[in-house]
Amino acid sequence: MKISMLMSYAQGYVGATKELVEYEKAGLDVVWIPEAYSFDGVSAMGYVAAKTKRIQIASGILNIYSRTPALMAMTAAGLDALSEGRFMLGLGASGPQVIEGFHGLPYDAPMTRTREVVEICRKVWKREDKLVHDGKKYHIPLPKDEGLGLGIPLKIINHPYRDSIPVALATLAEKTVAMTAEIAEAWLPAFYMAEGAEKVWSSALAKGNAKRPLDMPPLDIYAGGAVAIGEGLEDYRNMSRPNTALYVGGMGAKDKNFYNQIFCKYGYEAEAERIQELYLSGRKSEAEAAIPQSFLDATSLVGPEGFVLDRLQALRDSGVTSLNVSFLGTTSEERIRNCDALKNLLVKAGL
Repeated sequence: MKISMLMSYAQGYVGATKELVEYEKAGLDVVWIPEAYSFDGVSAMGYVAAKTKRIQIASGILNIYSRTPALMAMTAAGLDALSEGRFMLGLGASGPQVIEGFHGLPYDAPMTRTREVVEICRKVWKREDKLVHDGKKYHIPLPKDEGLGLGIPLKIINHPYRDSIPVALATLAEKTVAMTAEIAEAWLPAFYMAEGAEKVWSSALAKGNAKRPLDMPPLDIYAGGAVAIGEGLEDYRNMSRPNTALYVGGMGAKDKNFYNQIFCKYGYEAEAERIQELYLSGRKSEAEAAIPQSFLDATSLVGPEGFVLDRLQALRDSGVTSLNVSFLGTTSEERIRNCDALKNLLVKAGL
């Protein structure tokens, strides 16, 4: 199982990259570079590529709206060349609050757009023909009646470092998860709980895998949790409460919170409603306290080696192929020790 983590904003990109170099030495395999509505992720990925040697650099995530599909393909090809084949294009739909509120673009047809963006990117990278695409959302070149009428088919000038760059999709809804299993190399789910995975995800994954091209490798599924390995650390699991409360309680509109819906599907319907009610009324600490301890325990890799090994095996048995984790610790040295401990534990367990 590969180990991946999301790069933190906390130290700024320069400071975070210095720590990332040490994570690489400790066995980190993949780093997801966020963007959201902070500094752009592409600049950070280029910087990380220059400072690291081995780890895979993945966008985690770039939204499908604020860049044209051709620019997305160009960006991925540039980062893949700069890193000498270490890039993975992580894409997601984000949400209307960001797309309409920050970018000023309509949030429409996320599934259709995602499928077309991936298709266009792959056409650009293969460079077999000049780019032509006539989809439901994207028309390349632009039809003559929609512009000056001067657009012509073009082909990316440079030969990409690889003609097939892996694509990871961050999806949650049943139809989009099925699409992920059909067209993507990797899946980045949120709030993944091993014990509830079959109930929540298996049907969608099976539908997508049934349509997956035979020449594609099996879907690489990234999930995990916070990591701190050692005796007497159980209380560290509570550090996940603020982030869980934010997503389950306050992410998106009340009736459009996908994370809350996933929480309900795990069997926490009453808790999900209560957490959202508290969070949206401004009672955030109470919302955090309302998160069931059983969920925190099941979604963490915090505790003695035996506990962590059991959780790793549960993740593997549920279909997870690569870990997506965060390392706990008050210092850089402590966090990196936890990375090294996790790597050693995976080797010891034959995972």
